[in-house]
Amino acid sequence: MKNNLFILFVTGGILSVVLSGCGTVKEMGKGFIGVSTQVLDQTRPGAIKKSFALDYNRCYAKVKDVLNQKDQESYIYAQVPEEKLIAIYFSPTDTTPVGIFFTEEAGGNTLIEISSPSTFAKEEIAKRIFSGIDELIKPKIEEKKINVKEKLGDKKFN
Repeated sequence: MKNNLFILFVTGGILSVVLSGCGTVKEMGKGFIGVSTQVLDQTRPGAIKKSFALDYNRCYAKVKDVLNQKDQESYIYAQVPEEKLIAIYFSPTDTTPVGIFFTEEAGGNTLIEISSPSTFAKEEIAKRIFSGIDELIKPKIEEKKINVKEKLGDKKFN
């Protein structure tokens, strides 16, 4: 009798998990091992956003460079290409999740959204990433200004 009850209980548990949908099972598994990105999707409406005049691939590569800088290292725990998402822990010792979402925009621009359940982590990672990408873009703008001066010389215009 106890054996039948156990089998019935196990079968009912398996059926309830399977019938609740594969996505839920997958997310439960990710949550169990600590790599779920669901909370990042849920906090995305409150994300910090900034658009850059860079294509997706260059933006993605630069973000990874910034995340791996010494003294500001973050731990990348998931990369989801179909969602254009990099999920990180704030630091190797602080497992506050932060999501970096990429959206390709018209004209070759890329929108970056930083989401997290922690306001501090979201703001700090946004500051690091946005300033790192601005440094990449800024020298090119300054270079263009120098080139214009070189071409025009010291001519004065009325």
